Amino acid sequence: MQADTTPIIAIATAPGRGGIGVVRLSGPALWPVIEAVCGRQQDKLIPRHASYLPFLRADGSEIDQGLALFFKGPHSYTGEDVLELQGHGGPVVLQMLLERCLEAGAGIGLRLAAPGEFTQRAFLNDKLDLAQAEAVADLIDASTAAAARSASASLSGAFSKVVHALVEQVTSLRMLVEATLDFPEEEIDFLEQSDARGQLASIRATLEQVFTQAAQGALLRNGLNVVLAGQPNVGKSSLLNALAGAEVAIVTAIAGTTRDKVSETIQIEGIPLNIIDTAGIRDNGDNGDDDSGPDEVERIGIARTWLEVAKADVILHLLDADRGPTQADEDIAGRLPSGIPVIRVWNKIDRSGHQPALDRVEDATHIYLSALDHAGIDLLRSELLRVAGWQQTGESPYLARERHLVALRAARDSLQNAATLSSDDEQGSSDRALDLFAEELRLAQESLSSITGRFTPDDLLGVIFSRFCIGK
Repeated sequence: MQADTTPIIAIATAPGRGGIGVVRLSGPALWPVIEAVCGRQQDKLIPRHASYLPFLRADGSEIDQGLALFFKGPHSYTGEDVLELQGHGGPVVLQMLLERCLEAGAGIGLRLAAPGEFTQRAFLNDKLDLAQAEAVADLIDASTAAAARSASASLSGAFSKVVHALVEQVTSLRMLVEATLDFPEEEIDFLEQSDARGQLASIRATLEQVFTQAAQGALLRNGLNVVLAGQPNVGKSSLLNALAGAEVAIVTAIAGTTRDKVSETIQIEGIPLNIIDTAGIRDNGDNGDDDSGPDEVERIGIARTWLEVAKADVILHLLDADRGPTQADEDIAGRLPSGIPVIRVWNKIDRSGHQPALDRVEDATHIYLSALDHAGIDLLRSELLRVAGWQQTGESPYLARERHLVALRAARDSLQNAATLSSDDEQGSSDRALDLFAEELRLAQESLSSITGRFTPDDLLGVIFSRFCIGK
């Protein structure tokens, strides 16, 4: 992707009123804008120093007064000249300042920035690699303190550093293989003399550690969608309230109180969980003391329940421990999609006399709890973390994205293939094993390098940066 050097501008602060607001510009030859907006004060704009001055209209009257910060490229966020005008945070004032800058910069082609274009230029000008650039957006979007710490670690280059180290190890091994292929007359047993198999085993072990950390980071970034499903009046809304620690859902003894989904984001050990309460599932006249069956609104809610169930990362199937299992419960269990973890939650043990417990029977997990008095809630929290694959390591993982995990899996597969081929070569089962060994190392190298952006296609870069906020 070629860098666009056209000057760009955007309001960098979030929409709405605030104490301050920032208008950011980046590009070459910004001085016409600086002179027009900052007047003769522009000679006071010492790079990397704040200057307090008026922001001027074309007729010389003041739009606002504030701070002007000038960063001379390449010593700036984007690697280009950057100007930041910090004024009062009213949306009208900021819009007036934006329009004035666009007017003053018409002669140099100043235009509005696209989402993420400032950070995209930082990437294209080698100020950040792609993993660091993505961490900028992840830090802004972090929903928990743990996610923010991990995003900050990725932004500082912690994730990129370990990926670069892996790439160097794979590249070094690949060079040895290529050299052996280029000089076959030496008749050197490459795999034995250079301990290629030992090097490969070490690389694979390191990659597994990186993948584990990255998977933890992806969990911090994305969280889990946890859907509560079950018959009416089994305590789904009460459980949502218990997990959230607040009365976010209405709880009554009337069947069908919840007509649509109710969502609340909580965190357990820093992991964001989107808890989704849904309409109770029942057919006409098959549930409880109310045999009138669901009305039209409730039927729509039940249909939406099944849509949420299909999108869940984890399903909590709630059952009434006091009443015991019913045919309706079995029918619901039979309709739950395969491939999605299901935890059977037996609620209302305050009535049934059960003790809080967690039982694993065959492939099913059963938790006995009371949403009313919170007995057993900690068991559920721990089980959700276990199902999510969270491991408390005592250190912040890298905040990784799904594409990072895909690349790491691809590299892992290529290295596995290389290990198989090295075994084939040792046994003499394939004359081309060494050539294929080298090819698998090349594929692993490219997969790893795509994380930091070296081999990332332009269309993917466009998708990544288009999801940033405007002004960043």
